[in-house]
Amino acid sequence: MEDEEDGIQEVASSGGASTRLVRSESRWVDGSEVDSAESPPWLDEEVESTRTVSGGGSMTMRRRLSKKPKRVDSLDVEAMSVHGAQHHDNKNLSIWATLAMAFQTLGVVYGDMGTSPLYVFSDVFSKVPIKSEVEILGALSLVMYTIAIIPFAKYVFIVLKANDNGEGGTFALYSLICRYAKVSLLPNQQRADEDISSFRLKLPTREMERALYIKDCLEKKIFFKSLLLLLVLTGTSMVIGDGILTPSMSVMSAVSGLQGEVPGFNTDAVVIVSIVVLMLLFSIQRFGTGKVGFLFAPILGLWFLNLASIGIYNIVKYDVSVLKAFNPAYIYFFFSRNGIKAWSALGGCVLCITGAEAMFADLGHFSVKSIQIAFTFVVFPCLLLAYMGQAAYLMKNPLSAERIFYDSVPSVLFWPVFVIATLAAMIASQAMISATFSCIKQSMALGCFPRVKIIHTSKRSMGQIYIPVANYFLMVMCIIIVATFRSTNDIANAYGIAEVGVMMVSTTLVTLVMLLIWQSNLIYVLLFPAVFGTVEFVYLTSVLTKISEGGWLPLAFASFFLSIMYIWNYGSVLKYQSEMHGRISMDLLVDLGSTLGTVRVPGIGLVYNELVQGIPSIFGQLLVTLPAIHSTLVFVCIKYVPVPVVPLEERFLFRRVCHKDYHMFRCVARYGYKDIRKEDHRVFEQLLVDSLEKFLRREAQEIALESSTVEPDVVTEPDETSVRFSDSQSVETTNDLHVPLLSGHMTSGIENLPESAFPEEEPALEYELSALREATASGFTYLLAHGEVRAKKESFFVKKLMVNYFYGFLRRNCRAGTANLRVPHMDIIRVGMTYMV
Repeated sequence: MEDEEDGIQEVASSGGASTRLVRSESRWVDGSEVDSAESPPWLDEEVESTRTVSGGGSMTMRRRLSKKPKRVDSLDVEAMSVHGAQHHDNKNLSIWATLAMAFQTLGVVYGDMGTSPLYVFSDVFSKVPIKSEVEILGALSLVMYTIAIIPFAKYVFIVLKANDNGEGGTFALYSLICRYAKVSLLPNQQRADEDISSFRLKLPTREMERALYIKDCLEKKIFFKSLLLLLVLTGTSMVIGDGILTPSMSVMSAVSGLQGEVPGFNTDAVVIVSIVVLMLLFSIQRFGTGKVGFLFAPILGLWFLNLASIGIYNIVKYDVSVLKAFNPAYIYFFFSRNGIKAWSALGGCVLCITGAEAMFADLGHFSVKSIQIAFTFVVFPCLLLAYMGQAAYLMKNPLSAERIFYDSVPSVLFWPVFVIATLAAMIASQAMISATFSCIKQSMALGCFPRVKIIHTSKRSMGQIYIPVANYFLMVMCIIIVATFRSTNDIANAYGIAEVGVMMVSTTLVTLVMLLIWQSNLIYVLLFPAVFGTVEFVYLTSVLTKISEGGWLPLAFASFFLSIMYIWNYGSVLKYQSEMHGRISMDLLVDLGSTLGTVRVPGIGLVYNELVQGIPSIFGQLLVTLPAIHSTLVFVCIKYVPVPVVPLEERFLFRRVCHKDYHMFRCVARYGYKDIRKEDHRVFEQLLVDSLEKFLRREAQEIALESSTVEPDVVTEPDETSVRFSDSQSVETTNDLHVPLLSGHMTSGIENLPESAFPEEEPALEYELSALREATASGFTYLLAHGEVRAKKESFFVKKLMVNYFYGFLRRNCRAGTANLRVPHMDIIRVGMTYMV
């Protein structure tokens, strides 16, 4: 998987020796096949070689393996060392803490939706002229029920529950689905991943044939896997497009209020001031939102208070009859009287729910209850009062539709409201910019975006990040949009398409979650897309008619980012498949002996690769190219699993490669898509060595316990699911490896064993630990491959174009892997590789 964090595995540069790896036509190996009756070839090779060379005699190890088919795998030992799940979404907060968190959501989650009264009615009535109160009451009723159906009913009560251990957003839904069904196109899943505390889930029951059938279709048909990935990438690309349109729309709408108050302040002045504000907004991103975040909630709280107060003032002063808009019949009257114009006005009406997706996307920083409380008791009523107040003002002043927000503000409050509106617009823009950074980070973690530089701006909050390349790209695009369109109405046409597109993607994914994971009643499952999907589709048909009026812009942005993400993922999957089929046979290492056919010098060599199983082909190239090899070798794989966070205690998985005399290990370093790989290389090295020592000690304890307690009549079938020990008590392990085999009474059994139980293991353990400390003292060397991916000559033209040119261009221009290591160049050795896919 290629992304910013695991970029240390690849360096997109040329030079050095090269080797050609040709992918065979054998079956695509998936992690799910490890436990199946038909074991993949690499598993047989490793087990066979281990039987041949391990533990004081081949017969002893063969007996041990055959009698304990479910013996704790050394890759599972570290994963099972932590007891008790730490679910991110189980926040046992007090009432006051929840209320305080609900107040904080105002500044982060609801900025975009809160600033929508700046431009909704002005855009709606630019399509439908006001002829009578029917237009005003119909538009108001349409806005009120749109807010009630989409953000309130859909997101607050349904979508927020489809969170991934407290994380929300498109990729969170995708990772949740990936845990219940193996739909990832990258075949690096492992059984041990299910033992991560945040990974635990309840699989579909066998009684639910519908859920099992859907799971089976998703896992077995590559078409459905690709379609699901394409849907997720489309939604993500639209969110990134939102990050361009939201600052342009919000800032320009706030600044345009000066046109009626300051003499000579024309459209050119609005454009210039908006560009200056945008440049200021993007220039402070490098400092991080954390330094000014404490101001966000009070400002937005004051903004919502102003909306409600001015709304009540206008209702009382101008026309209380706007309360009739609660009758949905006015929506029918609105459409019957205005026909196609009313349908066209839906593109402006949808702007009232812009930012609704932020309630779900920003869930990781808050709790479900806090977001629900804030929207139900603050945001929803304040927005209703604001729109009703504007409608009441229009009842008496129908010609003020173009500047309805600022005209409806009492003149004595204009400047205070203008300042607060400008700040609120900047905060709303800040929320979408931060969401864009998060989407890019998550896309990289799942191997769907080229590596770019990521700066973490806060030591306390891992979600606060800054991506310089994305920031400057957004700034340039926003300036171009403001200077080109010069009107909020034209930008609004583009804005609506991106919003509706993201909502329809979330509706589709949540429907899949209801079918596969929640196993809801089929009636409820059908009602969800029937109600919300229908409403969103109607809005989509309206905004798509605005393509020629600026609606093409979000489609262009979405297509651009979708192409980048899909090509990167496509190339990454092909490269991974090529590496899997080019692995080195274990028999070759056995034939070479413990010296590996070369000289072993003191030190630890970290061989970075992407494989979670098998010996990577880069190792063979290292043996041929280098005059000597390190005394201790660790094959390191940086892997992202479909969970938000992997606890530090569960970070590393270890497995021994070959006999102890080889001093070779495999290490899988696992990270969640919200995890930060910011640790210094010295910290990473120390953590790795400590985990390796812990693995060696526990392995020695386990072997000693096994040799002292295993009965000779243990069941020997390889597919048996239980193992019994004849200590003072028996232990049975099942397929559910959530309970550590070496925990509880088993651990006490180890501790209670007499020292005579370790007569042969103690010297061997001390020798290995001393060898490891000696190698650590000699230093670490990072052994990397900088590879080139090329399509085979017999490949189709389209594949050659995508792999050789587009994917090759992205690899050459993305952030180099060595930039993420932050280690001295003298500690890095790179060899050239060519992957033929």
